[in-house]
Amino acid sequence: MKNNMGTLDKVVRIVIALVIAGLYFAEKISGTTAIILLSLAIIFIITSFLSFCPLYLPFGISTRKKDTN
Repeated sequence: MKNNMGTLDKVVRIVIALVIAGLYFAEKISGTTAIILLSLAIIFIITSFLSFCPLYLPFGISTRKKDTN
């Protein structure tokens, strides 16, 4: 599993996940919408900590900076 996420990508995903969690705990979202968005938030957190997004793989996308060595 090769890292394919850059720092900005990870930060944006974590911020989005925190916003979703905040909306849920403030009771702004509920029901099916909350379940779907919280699932997405969990996926964002996991992929951020792993620095790997499986959806990037088939498209050859990488937001990680290239090594200059």
